[in-house]
Amino acid sequence: MNGSNRLGKESLPTSQQVEHSHYHDTDHEHTDGTHGTGELTHPHIHSEESLRRIVNRLSRIEGHVRGIKAMVQQSTPCPDVLLQIAAVRGALDRVARIVLDEHLTECIGRAAQEGNIDVEIKQLKAALDRFLP
Repeated sequence: MNGSNRLGKESLPTSQQVEHSHYHDTDHEHTDGTHGTGELTHPHIHSEESLRRIVNRLSRIEGHVRGIKAMVQQSTPCPDVLLQIAAVRGALDRVARIVLDEHLTECIGRAAQEGNIDVEIKQLKAALDRFLP
């Protein structure tokens, strides 16, 4: 996504605004919206278009992974399977880049305006520690 495709919540018509909430928890999976202390974090608000693009990419990746599974079941030569696995890795990396880019521009920017940037940066660092090898 480039900057020209990003729309803030204020610039979207009400029908296109979506509150997509996900929460950052550095100790547990994203299940209850808390940080282990019972403290709720802010919701992340993204446009329908952005969510649609990410979900569509993930759906294509999901189909690709099913194709790799079928290749293995059909005893496809290992180099061919490895090539397809590399393609999925690349596709997942591109999705991660989109999510990170949007988080930096939308969520971190919003946190800076709301005065809770330190918490958001701490959460991002914890997520990156898990994400990066």
